[in-house]
This record gives sequence, C-alpha cells and structure tokens, in this order.
Amino acid sequence: MLNKSTGNEGDISRQYKEHTSRKYTYILSGLVLLFVMLIFSISIGSVDIPPMEVVQTLTGHTVSVRWDSIIWNIRLPQVLTAIVAGAGLAVSGVVMQSILRNPLGSPFTLGISNAAAFGAAFAVMVLGTGSTHSTVGDAVVISNPYTTTVVAFAFALAVTAIILAFSRFRGVTPEVMILVGVAMGSLFSAGTMFLQYFADDVQLASMVFWTFGDVSRASWSELALITGITLCTVIYFLLERWKYNAIDAGDETAKGLGVNVEKVRLRGMMCASLVTAIIVAFLGVIGFVGLICPHMARRIIGDDHRFLIIGSMIMGSLLLLCADTAARVLIDPYQLPVAVLTSFLGAPTFIYLILGGRRI
Repeated sequence: MLNKSTGNEGDISRQYKEHTSRKYTYILSGLVLLFVMLIFSISIGSVDIPPMEVVQTLTGHTVSVRWDSIIWNIRLPQVLTAIVAGAGLAVSGVVMQSILRNPLGSPFTLGISNAAAFGAAFAVMVLGTGSTHSTVGDAVVISNPYTTTVVAFAFALAVTAIILAFSRFRGVTPEVMILVGVAMGSLFSAGTMFLQYFADDVQLASMVFWTFGDVSRASWSELALITGITLCTVIYFLLERWKYNAIDAGDETAKGLGVNVEKVRLRGMMCASLVTAIIVAFLGVIGFVGLICPHMARRIIGDDHRFLIIGSMIMGSLLLLCADTAARVLIDPYQLPVAVLTSFLGAPTFIYLILGGRRI
C-alpha cells in the first residue's frame, strides 16, 4: 500500500515537471521567434539590408557606413520600442484582467489610455512641455518628458480610481466596469477634442497625428525611459504573481490565504496605469494589444501567472513588432501608424469576446 502511494506521488511529480517544462519550452520558443522577427524587421524597409549584415552590424562589425547609420539611428530604436511597448501594454492588460477578474480588462477598454492621452495632450499644449511641428517625422517633440508623464499618469490614475471605486460595489458585474471604462474613454476623448478645437492649424494637425499611436517617433532617450519604468513594473508584477493566482480563485479565497486583496488591486492598477501613461505620453494611443495578447497567451500556457506574465509580454512584443513591420512596408515608401493595424486586428477580436468567446 505504501509503495502504491509512493508510486502515485512519483507519477504526479513527473506529470507536473512535464507540464511546467512545456510552458518553459513555449516561452523559450517565443523568445527565439522574437529574436528572429527582430532581425527580419530591421532588415526590411525602403532600404533592404541582408539579415546576415544586420547581425554583423549589431555585433560591432561595420559592413557599410550607410547601413550602420540606418540600423543604429533609425530601425533599431524603432524595433526595440515596439518590443518594449508591446510588452508593457500586454503585461498591464494581464494584470488588470486578473485583479479586476474581468476578461475584457485592458488599458484601452477601461479608458486609461484615453485619459493618459488627454493628460499628455494637456501637458504639451497648455503646460508647454512639448513643441509641435508640421512634419510627419516629429509631429510632437516632448521637451519635458517627466512633467508630461506625470500629468498623463495623474489622469490615468483618476480613471483607475473610478474603476476601483465601482469594483467595490456589491453586484457590479465585469460588464458594468467595462461600460464605466467606455464612458471614461469617451469623456477624455471629448476633452482631447476640446483642446484641439482651440489649437491653430499646425497644432491641430500635429495633435491629430500624434493620437495615432506610432513607435517610430521614439528615440534612444525615450526608449530608455519607457524601458526603465516598464522593467521596474514587470519585476513588481512577477513578485506578486502568487497573489494574482490567489485572486483568480476569488476574493474570499485570496483573503483566506492571507492576501490583502484591496492593497494588491490598488498597487497593481497604479503600476499598470503608470506603464500605460509613459507609453501613451511618447507613442500615442495603441489599442487592443493589452486586451488580445493575454488571452492569446492563456490559450498556449494557461492561467498560472508564473508563466502567463512572461508569456503575455512575449506575445505583446511579437504582435506589436509584426504590426509595426507590416505598417512600414504595406504602402512603401509611406509608413502607416502602427495603431491602425492593431485596431484592425483588435476590433473583431473584441467583438468576439463580447459576444461570448471569453474563453479565448
């Protein structure tokens, strides 16, 4: 009898190891695919560069002075920005969906992106934290990124507080919270249009262009700031991963396990709002990445946040990088804003989730 029990425990242990090893395999495969896509994305454009020459340039072996300038000054910052921004939006979405227990939660659907966009526009046009131009390449240049980010974060945090306040009412369903988010998004979109109404022609054209999310407008300095805040936030989310797993089982279960649900929810929403604010402040509104990617990752690696957080980040990076690459070559020599393609992809998926496919 003892041997039989020991044998069952050994089988369970072996099955668990196989189960987790598959998840690690998926994550490693995603990282490899992301690296391959990075090289491919750098190599194509108005000037095609062979992939092997791209690898040699990135490893410090200059093949061509012209190619070296294109890679280091133009394409590499854009590609890395797409990877970091996609990861930041995706991890914000997966945490919001967990702590709110709402499969439709994301910075875009909850109105946080629109609030941050209004805050950034307010800082640029009213507080003078940026300058506007009529050229496509630099429609808005942020001269004071810290003030712009703080203002964008303040408005994003205001929407976060409203969402959390509604989540505390008994009987409030996930659908109601989404409707509140839609209302907040509409409110701050109207606020942005109000600012645009009083802008001159150049400011209006620049601000309309800026609201189309685009990763090509970030330089190395903006990339460093976005990466620093996103990395710190991801580390915090990973440290809290067990608590998110507990909350997925229900608030009462989580409290029974010693989790301070209210504190975890507040801190998680604040961190997710900060990441959203910094991305929107520099890149504009990029919709649906935070909504779609967590669900795609769940289909592959499950609901365990030990793996889901990293998997969602990889999925977000891949999605935004692929969309940015397609936007760059779709109507060459012109470049579409990447938010156009993410919205085309996200809209039908969002409708599918609403109509009952929430187990995507």
